Amino acid sequence: MLFNSWQFGIFLPVVFLIYWNLPKKFSNKKWIFLLLASYYFYMSWEVKYVVLILFTTLISYFAAIFLEKTQNKTAKKLILISALVSCLGVLFVFKYFNFFSENFACFMSLFAIKLHPVTLKLILPVGISFYTFQTLSYVIDVYRGDIKPEKNFGIYAAFISFFPQLVAGPIERTKNLLPQIKSPHEFNYEQASYGLKLMAWGFFKKLCIADTLAVYVDKVFGMLIRYEGFSLILAVFFFTIQIYCDFSGYSDIARGAAKLFGIELMENFKSPYFSSSIKEFWSRWHISLSTWFRDYVYIPLGGSRVSKFRHAVNLMITFLISGLWHGANWNFLIWGGVHGLAQIIENFALKKRTKNFFRMILTFIFCMLAWTFFRAENSSEVIYIFSNMFKINGGLIKYFHDGFQIIGMGKFPLALTCLTLLILALYDYFSLDRDVIKTISSKNKFIRWSIYIALGLYIAFFSPKGVVTEFVYFQF
Repeated sequence: MLFNSWQFGIFLPVVFLIYWNLPKKFSNKKWIFLLLASYYFYMSWEVKYVVLILFTTLISYFAAIFLEKTQNKTAKKLILISALVSCLGVLFVFKYFNFFSENFACFMSLFAIKLHPVTLKLILPVGISFYTFQTLSYVIDVYRGDIKPEKNFGIYAAFISFFPQLVAGPIERTKNLLPQIKSPHEFNYEQASYGLKLMAWGFFKKLCIADTLAVYVDKVFGMLIRYEGFSLILAVFFFTIQIYCDFSGYSDIARGAAKLFGIELMENFKSPYFSSSIKEFWSRWHISLSTWFRDYVYIPLGGSRVSKFRHAVNLMITFLISGLWHGANWNFLIWGGVHGLAQIIENFALKKRTKNFFRMILTFIFCMLAWTFFRAENSSEVIYIFSNMFKINGGLIKYFHDGFQIIGMGKFPLALTCLTLLILALYDYFSLDRDVIKTISSKNKFIRWSIYIALGLYIAFFSPKGVVTEFVYFQF
């Protein structure tokens, strides 16, 4: 059930109305309804895969219970390892088995040993990387003694499966979300109103920017050999904006939907393309994932409290794992490695050598070029793009003109694209030091309702019609 589908357009209001109209005697049991709604939401994708989320939920739930009851350190480690292996094992089978099997066969062929890789014909269950990491952080936190295990299995299951953030995050921490799931809520008009506005902004980013740019991105990347010069730069630039608006749009809709039920999810994006360094970029991009890797991979490896060489190794390991989390493909590993290398260079070679404004521009260009690895199917496509994007035939004016013409972007679509990107840039810029939605809400009725109506009309008239597209991060 996609957020941008008519099914969700029916599902959300129905769940909202029932949730807030449950009898008062169920005020402390509303989590039961959220659990049922969340499992229905997940089963709308594929009923049989509900077994997987139930399995990882059960494993992590009982592991946490046993960890609390066990005093022996060795036994506690065995319980933790068992839980990690079980949960990650499910993720490995569905997401990484074929990749490792095929690459192991290729590796053995270097020694003249011919192996036929064993591959599994499995569809990647939606959201598996997200809810697996949420269960892992829960078990690890219990092991560390940072939290107490939840004794009520139903409440814990509702925490893992909470439908707004189940499929593509944010990857919530136990301390934030679990207490909110189990606590009684009273309807708050201001919170719900804010949630609807946040959802509207998320839909604008998804429908009017991401889905519009995806048409040109898919066209170019679907037949790269036909394109060269500025059209390739446009495709990479458009994908840079597309993936941001697609994923942050999802996060905005998820956070907005959660607010309708009185629940606050963590902010997942904070104007990442206004970052002045790669380190800052990762403090603003997919924050729930970057902080997860910081707390459960980078810091346990030693973080920065080690020698410079070991610090560099820790950074690289963290980013390589982050790249692999995104997909079982060498391009994702390279993408993670490139970001890790960039942070190492920043830390040890380029610190304070350039002004913030120029660092912001350089950071954006770096991220844009790095996204090529993320979008391309293989390394050959990446090489083709980098070797052909600066081909100039007939002067710069013709170079830029042909770029737009070749991808089929006319004057009107170009004007609309420029307008939407300007709106996006202004929103993100002002978000650096204020809450834009609250700021607009504080204006007089004429101003704020003019903005709301204009946004609604823009979404209605200028979003793609007749096609419901998945969110990019659903494949992870």
